Amino acid sequence: MIDLTTLTIAEASAKLATKEYSAVGLARAYKDAINDKNAELNVYLEVFDDIEEQALAADARRAQDEKDGKTSHPLLGIPLAIKDNILIEGRRASAASKMLENYTAAYDATAIRKLKEAGVVFLGRTNMDEFAMGGSTENSAFGPTKNPHDTSRVAGGSSGGSAAAVAANLALASLGSDTGGSIREPASFCGMVGLKPTYGAVSRSGLMAMGSSLDQIGPFAKNVTDAQMLFDAIAGLDPLDSTSVDLATYTTQPQNKTIGVPRDLLKEGVDSDVLAQFEQSLDALRAQGYKVVDVSIPSASLALAVYYVIMPAEVSSNLARFDGVRYGLSVKGENLIDDYATTREIGFGPEVRRRIMLGTYVLSSGYYDAYYGKATIARTQLAREVAAALDGIDVIATPTAPCPATRLGEKSDPLAMYLLDIFTVTANLTGNPAISIPMGTVDRDGNQLPVGLQLTAAHGAEATLFEVAKAFEQ
Repeated sequence: MIDLTTLTIAEASAKLATKEYSAVGLARAYKDAINDKNAELNVYLEVFDDIEEQALAADARRAQDEKDGKTSHPLLGIPLAIKDNILIEGRRASAASKMLENYTAAYDATAIRKLKEAGVVFLGRTNMDEFAMGGSTENSAFGPTKNPHDTSRVAGGSSGGSAAAVAANLALASLGSDTGGSIREPASFCGMVGLKPTYGAVSRSGLMAMGSSLDQIGPFAKNVTDAQMLFDAIAGLDPLDSTSVDLATYTTQPQNKTIGVPRDLLKEGVDSDVLAQFEQSLDALRAQGYKVVDVSIPSASLALAVYYVIMPAEVSSNLARFDGVRYGLSVKGENLIDDYATTREIGFGPEVRRRIMLGTYVLSSGYYDAYYGKATIARTQLAREVAAALDGIDVIATPTAPCPATRLGEKSDPLAMYLLDIFTVTANLTGNPAISIPMGTVDRDGNQLPVGLQLTAAHGAEATLFEVAKAFEQ
C-alpha cells in the first residue's frame, strides 16, 4: 500500500529506482484516490483514460535504462496533473470555458514536451477560472473546485484545480499558470508550495494566452525540493517563444542572508492572525541566520490598479481570436456581426466578458493615454523600485494573501476578489520570480486553514528563492 499523504517526488523517484514499487502501482494509487475524492472536490475536468498505459511505458523505459547502464530521469514515472490551459497534443484543452469545451490541442506546449521527454505520467487536466481569470476557481464554466481543507471554501485561483490536486493527494505535483498570483494564491489557500518563475524562464509556447506580458507556467508541489525539480525540468530558452530567456544570462548578486520587508504594504487590509503568522515566519528565518530589514517600494501601493489596467487590455486583445469563425464555439445569428456577438455572449462567462470590456475601454481612442499609457509608465517605475529594494538583499518577504481561503460565494463583488491579489501582482508586473510556501495555519470557524509566505527575488535568482525557502522549511 502506497501512502500518498506524505509522498514527495524525491521519495517516489528513489523508490521507483529501487523497485520498491512500480510506476503502474503508483499510477493506480492515484487513480483510486481520484475516484474516491474528485466528485466532491471537482479537481479534474478530465481524468485521462490511458494513465496505466503511460505508466507501463515508464516502467519499460526504466528497465531499458537499467539494461543500457543509464541513469533514469528523476521524473520518470512521476504522476502529474496539468492545468486546463496548457496544451497536450491530442487532448482536450478548454481553459474551463464553454468557448473551447470541445477543443483538442494540435501540439504540445514546450513545458509538456519536456515533461514527456522526462517520462512523467499525465493524470488529467485540472479545473481553473475560465481563461485563467479569477482568484477562486469559481469562474469555471464547469463548477468551482473546493478546498480540501474545508469544502465550504475556495481552493484559490485561477489554478485552483492544480493546487487542490496536490493538497488532496490526487497528484504528486502539478503545473499551473500565474498571471497575477494564480499559482501563489491557491498554493497559499491549499497549503502547498507554488512557484512563479522569472518571466521567460519557462516557455509560454502552448499556454493559452491571457496577459502575454504577465503569464508564466510554474509548478505546485508539497515541498521546495519537488518544486525545484519540476522547474529545472521545464525551464530553458525556447525558439518557439520569443520572450523566453536563458537564466544563465542573468548575473545574480552574492547572497548575504538578508530579507527585506515592505512594512508600508502591511499596515492595513491584512487579517491580524495572518500578520501574526508572518511575523513568526520572520522569526523562524532569523533563527536560521537571516537578517530582516525594512525596504521601501512606494509604487507597490499602485500595483493592483496598474495590473487591472494592463491585464484587461491584454485580455481584450488575446481573446479577440474567439469569434465563432476559426475554431471553438460557433453560434449562428442573423448576420456575421450577430454571429460574433452571440458566440461570445454564450461562450464567455461574466468575468471574462467583464475583463474584455474593461480592456477594450482602456485601449480605446481617447482613453489609451489616460489609462493604459499611464499604467505602463507606472509599471516601469515599479520595476525600478523593486530592483532597487532587492539591491543588497536576498529576497522580499510578504504574506502571499491577506487572508486564508474564503467561503464559496463570499467574494461575489469583483473588486473584493481583486483585492486578494494585493501582494502577488507586483512580481508579474516586474517579471521577478516569486514563491509561496506554507507558513502555518489560522483558525476559521474551528478549521485550521493554511496561509502562505511569499518570497520574491531578483530576475533569474530562482536558486536564491529555493535556498531561502528551504531554510524556512527547516
